[in-house]
Amino acid sequence: MKKMLQSIYGQRRSLLRAAGRRHFTAESDVYRKRNYANNISEYNTVVGSLTAQRRYWLLRDVYEDLTLDGVQPSRDFFHSLIVGTMKGARMQDSLFFRDEMNAMGLPPDVALYNFLISTCGKCKNAEHAVHIFEEMKQNEVKPTGQTYICLLNAFAATGRLDQVYAIVRDMTSAGLGLNNYCYAGLIAAHKNRVPLPDDTCGKIIELVEQSKGWSSVEATGAVAENVMLGVSEEELYNIPTAAYLYRRGGFVARPLTVYHVAFHAFADLQNVEAMETLLGMLANDNKTPDVFITLQIMRCYLHSGKLDRGLRVFEEYMSSSKPPMIELYATLVEGAMVNYTPEGMQIAQDTLVAMASRNFFLNQRMGSNLLRIAAGEKTGGYTTANYIWDLMQSCKLTPSFPAVEAYFKGLKEREIPEDDPRLIFVSRVRDKYISRSGGAFQPQEEMEAV
Repeated sequence: MKKMLQSIYGQRRSLLRAAGRRHFTAESDVYRKRNYANNISEYNTVVGSLTAQRRYWLLRDVYEDLTLDGVQPSRDFFHSLIVGTMKGARMQDSLFFRDEMNAMGLPPDVALYNFLISTCGKCKNAEHAVHIFEEMKQNEVKPTGQTYICLLNAFAATGRLDQVYAIVRDMTSAGLGLNNYCYAGLIAAHKNRVPLPDDTCGKIIELVEQSKGWSSVEATGAVAENVMLGVSEEELYNIPTAAYLYRRGGFVARPLTVYHVAFHAFADLQNVEAMETLLGMLANDNKTPDVFITLQIMRCYLHSGKLDRGLRVFEEYMSSSKPPMIELYATLVEGAMVNYTPEGMQIAQDTLVAMASRNFFLNQRMGSNLLRIAAGEKTGGYTTANYIWDLMQSCKLTPSFPAVEAYFKGLKEREIPEDDPRLIFVSRVRDKYISRSGGAFQPQEEMEAV
C-alpha cells in the first residue's frame, strides 16, 4: 500500500485521467503500481491516508478508480470520502458523493447532512447550506442540535447576521438552548459583517458576557460517528481552534471556546483596546490565557504596529514555565514583518535565529507562509527571506509554489547576477513546479503541506 501511495505522490492528474481506461491484461506488478487498491478495506485505508496527508483533491480519483475496479462502495466509505472533502473544503466533490449515494439507494443520514452543511460553511456558501437543510427535511431526516449549529456557523462565515438570529429563534422554538458554539457563531457573524458597524467590538464583548450563563436543552456533545471519523465539534462548526485542538501543553482549553473566537476576532480587526478589555474579563473569571489566546494577543499587537508590546508578550511566555511552541515563534516572525519596517525585519530575523538555536524548525506550511511574506520586502538586504529559504533547505523542505514564485520574483528584482547559485537553484525549483503542472500550475494541488 505504501508503494502505491508513493507512486501517486508526484502526479498532478489522476492515473485515470493521465492513462485513460485501465487495461486489465497488464502484468500484475504494473497493474498494482497503477491502481490505488483492490478491495473496499484497502480503499478505506487509502482514503484515510490521503485525508491525513491533506491531499483531498485525490479523493474523487480514488472513487473513480474504485468504480472501474467494480468494488461496491459502502455507506461508511462514502462517509469517509465526505469527511475528507469537508476537511479540504471541496464542496463540489462532497455534493458529487452525496449524489452517488442517492443513486445507489444509500440516502444520507443526519451525520452526513451535518458534514455537508459544514462543508458549505467552510466554502462560505450559505445558500447551498440552506438547500441541503431543506433536502434533509424533505427526506424526513430530523435535524439535531448539531445541524442547527452547522447552519448557524455557515451563515456566520459570511456575516449574515439576520439569518443567524433567525436560526437562533428556530432553535429556541424547537426547545434547543444556546451553547458556547452558538455564541461563537454569533461572534463570527458580527466580525464578518460588511460593511463593519462601529459597534461591532462592543457587541462581541456583550456576547462573551452573555455566554457565561449558557445552557443547552439538548446535549450536543461529540457524536460517536464523528469521533470515529476524527471530526471534532470545533472542526464541524469551523471554530478557529480546530487545527490546534489536540496539541499538547495546554494549547487549547476547550471551556474557553467563546473567548477563543472573540480574541481571534479582535486580532483580525486589529482592535487593541477591545482585546485588552477582553483580557481583563478573562482575568476577572479567574482564567489565564492558553497558548491559542496568547497567539491572538500577539497578533493583535503586532498587526496593529505595536511591535514592542507583541514582543513583550512573547518574551513573558518564553520566560515562564510553560512549554515553548513553534507557533509562538512563527506568529512573532509573521507579525514583525507587517509593513516591512527595519525594526520589524530585525525582530523577525533575530526570532528565527533564536528559534533555530533551540532546535525548533518550521514545517512546510509555516515555512512557506513566512517565506511568501518575507519575499514581499522591497527594500533592505532581503536577509530574512534568504534565511527562511536556507532554514527550509537545511530541513530538506520544498516551499509551496506561491512561496517559491514570490521568492523568485523578489530575487529577480534585485541586482543579482544571472549566474548566482541561489537564483539558479530557486529557478530550477520553480521550473520543476511548472513542468509538473504541464505549464498550468494549480496551487490547490501543490500547496498542500506534507
